[in-house]
Amino acid sequence: MRRREFVELAAATFAASVVGACAPREGIPPATAGAGSSGPLDAAAFRAARRYAPTSFGKIAYVERGSGETAVFLHGAPLNGFQWRGAIERLSGRRRCVALDFMGLGYSEIPEGQSVSPAAQTAMLGAMLDALGVSKVDIVASDSGGAVAQMFMVRHPERVRTVLLTNCDVEPDSPPPKIMPIIEMARAGTLADGMVKWLADKAAARAIFGKAVYRDPNQLTDDIVDYYFSPLVSSTLRKRQYEAYHIALSPNPLAGIEPALKRCTVPTRIVWGTSDDLFSQASPDYLDRTLGQSRGIRRVPGAKLFFQEELPDVIAEEALRLWGA
Repeated sequence: MRRREFVELAAATFAASVVGACAPREGIPPATAGAGSSGPLDAAAFRAARRYAPTSFGKIAYVERGSGETAVFLHGAPLNGFQWRGAIERLSGRRRCVALDFMGLGYSEIPEGQSVSPAAQTAMLGAMLDALGVSKVDIVASDSGGAVAQMFMVRHPERVRTVLLTNCDVEPDSPPPKIMPIIEMARAGTLADGMVKWLADKAAARAIFGKAVYRDPNQLTDDIVDYYFSPLVSSTLRKRQYEAYHIALSPNPLAGIEPALKRCTVPTRIVWGTSDDLFSQASPDYLDRTLGQSRGIRRVPGAKLFFQEELPDVIAEEALRLWGA
């Protein structure tokens, strides 16, 4: 690879790397064997288990496993619900676990012009839960999904049993400074083009993106890179929606939320990776003193932004603790 091409690829991939049990109602097919089985959720199994919830926002992709009270898992950018596969494997014996794909990310199918802002994602979450026949949930969230979790818990506290927050946006740090170059690339229409190069050079994706947000970048096999990033650039519309997701992160979607968080009565636990340099290491303390029903902080030494994928045992342990299991 010529030096100029490598520099372009490095810039694009590094920018992208630092961007957080009720039965189904009519219209939702019964769970497939893959969705409810106990086998490992690798990329092939996750793909086979994928289903779509029809909502007014579009067809929202999700994978579910287990039964009983529902837990919903909210991912960050530029990932999708596959991020939570390990946690779902461990928790599906205690909950109906649902991992969705946000609009503009993953495999959800939405029409041109549909807003993909955090406020729209929050409304979509409510609509999807309605489509699945779910009245109340436990939420597990990371990255920009953590912003949606906070917005949902203050707007619909009656629908939330508990929230488990990992490294994510908070009002004083949203969007964090390191995400601004990514937002500018999205505004310029160049962010998705970098992703195309990334898919063509998966070793560079591991070396740059993986190193930035995972403790062990080698876990990003070619299949996993494909599963995360292929849908983002599968069409011109999908490229623009992917960029719109980032553009909508500024101005601060959490501006003014602090008083509502202080009044919120939803039990919330915070689990924070200490080697994440995207979100401020002061943020978990902010959440702990701000949330009206904080259950404290667990810091995970050496964990980077997307440690939830690498350390699913930590997520399962803290979720069960919060759920009182």
